[in-house]
Amino acid sequence: MEEELKCPVCGSLFKDPILLPCSHNVCLACVRNITVQTPEGETPVQSRASGSSDYDYLDMDKMSLYSETDSGYGSYTPCQLKSPNGVRVFPPANHHRHCSLTCPLCHRSVSLDERGLRGFPRNRLLESIVTRYQQNRRSSASSASSSSSSTAVKCQLCDRNPVDATVMCEQCDVYYCNACQQRCHPSRGPLAKHRLVPPPPAPNRAAAAAGAPGGAASGAGGQLPPATARKPATCVDHEAENFSMYCYSCKAPVCMKCLEEGKHAKHDVKTLPMMWKQHKCQISQALNGVSDKAKDAKEFLVQLKNMMQQIQENGVEFEACLVAQCDALIEALTRQKAKLLTKVTKEKEYKLKVVRDQISHCTMKLRQTTGMMEFCLEVLKENDPSGFLQISDALIKRVISSQDQWVKGALEPKVGPEFDLTLNTDSLLQTILQLDFCQGKDVQENPLLKQMQVADRGEAELETESPGVESGPSVPPAPLLQLETCCTRNNSATLAWRATVAPVSPIEGYILELDDGNGGQYREVYVGKETVCTVDGLHFNSSYNARVKAYNAVGVGPYSKTVVLKTSDVAWFSFDPSTAHRDIVLTNENQTVSCSSYDDRVVLGTAAFSKGVHYWEVRIDRYDNHPDPAFGVARINTMKDMMLGKDDKAWAMYVDNNRSWFMHNNSHTNRAEGGITKGSTIGVLLDLTKRTLTFYINKKQHGPTSFDNLDGVFVPAVSLNRNVQATLLTGLELPKTTQP
Repeated sequence: MEEELKCPVCGSLFKDPILLPCSHNVCLACVRNITVQTPEGETPVQSRASGSSDYDYLDMDKMSLYSETDSGYGSYTPCQLKSPNGVRVFPPANHHRHCSLTCPLCHRSVSLDERGLRGFPRNRLLESIVTRYQQNRRSSASSASSSSSSTAVKCQLCDRNPVDATVMCEQCDVYYCNACQQRCHPSRGPLAKHRLVPPPPAPNRAAAAAGAPGGAASGAGGQLPPATARKPATCVDHEAENFSMYCYSCKAPVCMKCLEEGKHAKHDVKTLPMMWKQHKCQISQALNGVSDKAKDAKEFLVQLKNMMQQIQENGVEFEACLVAQCDALIEALTRQKAKLLTKVTKEKEYKLKVVRDQISHCTMKLRQTTGMMEFCLEVLKENDPSGFLQISDALIKRVISSQDQWVKGALEPKVGPEFDLTLNTDSLLQTILQLDFCQGKDVQENPLLKQMQVADRGEAELETESPGVESGPSVPPAPLLQLETCCTRNNSATLAWRATVAPVSPIEGYILELDDGNGGQYREVYVGKETVCTVDGLHFNSSYNARVKAYNAVGVGPYSKTVVLKTSDVAWFSFDPSTAHRDIVLTNENQTVSCSSYDDRVVLGTAAFSKGVHYWEVRIDRYDNHPDPAFGVARINTMKDMMLGKDDKAWAMYVDNNRSWFMHNNSHTNRAEGGITKGSTIGVLLDLTKRTLTFYINKKQHGPTSFDNLDGVFVPAVSLNRNVQATLLTGLELPKTTQP
């Protein structure tokens, strides 16, 4: 409930809330800040679009939980275009005459009349609830602190031996002691508007984690104490008059003078107590409907849990039968493997024997030739002409004869290192991959398998009809898939087919169908006249069954034989220029990324993952002035103009030259020592089987498993500024998942 009680502008509990015409609430002080003056004759929307400086934000973005030197952000310049809650505020100008304001939630603009802000009613009901909430939180904190002094909340920024916290920042949600508060969260500058309150005790923090807002829940279910009687609200236009009627046309309470002399004189009005009871009754009825839906949901959950138990029992029995059948196939394949290995061993021994004999023969000749060469060199050193001439003729003949021994072919191997054996497993692999449950013993109990069996039987009947007698126009025969042309690349598959025989009626087109990669139902992926089709966006490391059929004016023909296509085990991809921020600069065939802005900008990869295990790395080519780039995964619609992980659509690790943090939805966790320099590599391991995300620096796991319970479609992502240049490395082997 605490989120319902916070102002969308300042982020603190409402203080003097006023009710805007769009039914949203804002603190009175915050309304003054978001009020804009517009020139005469212009609407608020016109003024926003025509100004040279459209917006001027109140405050800088929410700062890190640590100091500038310890936050991991490096040197940080406060941005003058962002407030703590991202609320746009218009600058006042002296020459403007009319005022208007824009709701920070729905962005609807409304002009102020001569009454100014007094024209908006105070939300006294919300103010009362906030007061009771604060009283309940203070009473819970005081009772818990008086029970035991050892349960006090500790400071979250003390390096060693944390002391008791003295304050808590409502905007940062961090507990500080006096020393850390003065050092890391001074009450000046952009942090001057943050609200510091006494911290609740440790037990209340546990209650907050279990669902009690802000740790202020007490008693049964964290309910607030009952409301006390308040002074009746007075009319905004007639301060001396209490509200007594309700204007049905304006949806607002009014006083009697408003009916007599005001703008509500001719409106449809009803008594205030009657409308109060009527609206309470409507809310109660709506809550009863929601309660009935919740009760149905609980019963449905019980039904699903019972179904899970049945699925577990049936699955164990079915798995045992399947394992027995597959073990028999594996045993037969093992026996055949032993026979094939025997043939390979014999071929290997024959080749080795031939090579050994050739080595022995060549070694002997080389030794004789070398000895003769050494003898000739010694003869050439002698200075006795008569002695030299006595043996020179015979020596010359011997050298020439020795040279003739090395004829062509003597220095060529008699056998090659390759084995002249070829094992063609394509047909067997296709048969194995086409194993299905169409004739399983449980077909009668599984309507889906029964439907598949009936469909297969119908196709067989079409194929076995006698073609000898032609009874006029007929459906086209089954096309023939051309296996030599069908292939996969990365997570794309290309299929080609042709007609087997010319039908009586011409073929008008083809229908290509693929299953979901998990043995599920087929779906149409192409309908047209072409005989070649490429299907993109498949899962990595998955096997898809594909089939095609033809159709003409008579009807749709039978399916072709099924072909199995397996996508790549690992992903090869690059950065995507079409989705990158305009400040991103891509080179090296979109493998290298840099940025032209000092602010962090996001670039995504061209691959999207929803299943399997994937690993890629980013190499740091340039690293100046200790920035903090971020690496991880994101949804395709994540924000591109801020650091990765600032919104709830990205999961990232940002790192500087000394340490790193994990960040998701602007929440910083798991600070780890060790940073990056020029030449460092950051690895990202996305395991969608275990639904986890793990980071590596220089091939070693960095910190614990970063995120878990990931589900959906994820795209590789990087954020950096102009001080960093990085290169993407893909198609890598999976690393070891042990910590350094």
